[in-house]
Amino acid sequence: MSLMPDKNSIYVDVDVCNSADRATEFEKTVEAREGRKHQLFNKKTGARLVAGCVVLNPDHSKVLMISSAKHNDRWILPKGGIESDEIDSFRKTASRETWEEAGAVGKILGKLPVVEDLRYRKDSKNIPTTIESKKIPRSEFHFYEMEIQELCDKWPEMENRSRKWCTYQEAKHELLKAKRYELAEVLGESRIRKDCTNVEYDEHSNVLLDKEPAKDTY
Repeated sequence: MSLMPDKNSIYVDVDVCNSADRATEFEKTVEAREGRKHQLFNKKTGARLVAGCVVLNPDHSKVLMISSAKHNDRWILPKGGIESDEIDSFRKTASRETWEEAGAVGKILGKLPVVEDLRYRKDSKNIPTTIESKKIPRSEFHFYEMEIQELCDKWPEMENRSRKWCTYQEAKHELLKAKRYELAEVLGESRIRKDCTNVEYDEHSNVLLDKEPAKDTY
């Protein structure tokens, strides 16, 4: 499905959204939401609004990474589009997407600074933005820190995604390798421990050399 907005896309003033952003009860669904007709866009910048979680283990030494649905050799953070019924609480989207993509449920610790996708839209002529700029970001990311409470064996997107625990340096390596610099920035803003040893990777393939994969992969 295309990430580009169309004439039916919903544009909102982000400054007045997220007014009820507080802890709510979470319901595990069997299937992931599909379609983009209810997703929100920032009317000032044209960016698609996205929320997700930096999922940390109890001692904050590792972060949960998931494989990309399109490129299973790339590792990213769980995230997805904010929809119209979640306009008052972006953490609802963050928790929902983290469950759907990673099978993780936990306690939200706080909200991280907003970052924009550094990849820009190629066709912005149909975007009703008030900012005169040729560089329209694809997405605007609203990430939350989550401390893991439950990691389920079955989850909605388990057939399309793998997951693993990474140290800060391991996760940063994977995100930079995938050219997701904005996600690396989000990770750097989190409270994950950054005093872990450096990673080792194959200098030819740039693939991470995991010494203890059995402890990282679920």
